Amino acid sequence: MKNTQELLNILTLDDLGEGNFNGVSRDIGSPNVFGGQVLAQALNAAYRTTPKERILHSLHSYFLEAGNLELPITYNVQTIRDGGSFSTRRVTAHQKNKTIFILSCSFHKKEEGYEHQKLIKKDLKQPEELLSWTDMLDQFGAFLPKKMKDFLSIERPIDFKPVQIVNPLDRKDLPPVVDVWFKLKGEVSDLSLGIKQQILTYISDYNILTACLNPNASVANFGNTQMASLDHSMWFYRDFDFNDWMLFSVESPNTNGARGFACGNIYTRDGKLIASVAQEGLMRPMKKK
Repeated sequence: MKNTQELLNILTLDDLGEGNFNGVSRDIGSPNVFGGQVLAQALNAAYRTTPKERILHSLHSYFLEAGNLELPITYNVQTIRDGGSFSTRRVTAHQKNKTIFILSCSFHKKEEGYEHQKLIKKDLKQPEELLSWTDMLDQFGAFLPKKMKDFLSIERPIDFKPVQIVNPLDRKDLPPVVDVWFKLKGEVSDLSLGIKQQILTYISDYNILTACLNPNASVANFGNTQMASLDHSMWFYRDFDFNDWMLFSVESPNTNGARGFACGNIYTRDGKLIASVAQEGLMRPMKKK
């Protein structure tokens, strides 16, 4: 995928009727279906069964099986409740006869209330001062481990610019934080809030588990650690647009028992808090052959 329109084509499912939808997958450089794709497609299905005046405020999900890139994914939506203010949906994703993913999500009508938010970090380097993944591949590709080089070589509809540049050849433990600026490629105007939330959900599965890996970077890396999303939750706060860079600021409070936990906040460039994310992932050391 090269741009936003191609991403939207993947996230927009075919309606099979009776609460069932069908989707296809795209390779982002891993052997299995990207978790962010399944999240966003499931959310697309849920949105299409929900009253139009209601907006997603939270989702909670579990990844049960690795998705096969070659098989279509069928999403079944159950209407759990449509109340006076909230609507709740449950989405189950299947490949053949196997359940690979489940999602619960809640939608809320627009209401006025109290307001506060956590402030964006101060003194972070701005995107114009940083290298994108493409820049890093161009400048350092000859020195990168093959697995990382192959991953960075995949065309994506998003530009990522990490604030903290990590040298994969410099084996030292790092703070459990990751700050990444991101921006969509291509036309991003006239998107509904629901579509923007689906795209943001897709993006939220990138980079987050890196914060769990950093404190053990002297011995652990993407090449010797089996990593996979186990569960994923998000909370959505405010409307936004994708016309400028946005910041995903992540911290990992714990890694233990072959699992890592990370949580983070997503901000607009001017500091408006858009969403919060929490994920636990598998982080299993691979045995040397």
